[in-house]
Amino acid sequence: MSQRLEMRFTNAGGRITTISVENVREDVTPAEVQAAVDAILARNIFTSSGGDLVAAESARIVSTEITEIPLA
Repeated sequence: MSQRLEMRFTNAGGRITTISVENVREDVTPAEVQAAVDAILARNIFTSSGGDLVAAESARIVSTEITEIPLA
């Protein structure tokens, strides 16, 4: 199973923009995620088609399980 961290931000245009981190550690803490979100906003290092990221909206871990199906 693979996991990714999705951090969602509101941009200057009022839209939601998502930044994803693949293969996030299983033991990542809410405090670490909050620190990352705060750093992204404070440093203004990302932009989107709707402009700068201006506020945190949410964060979540998304788990994906892949089951291969053999074909004849």
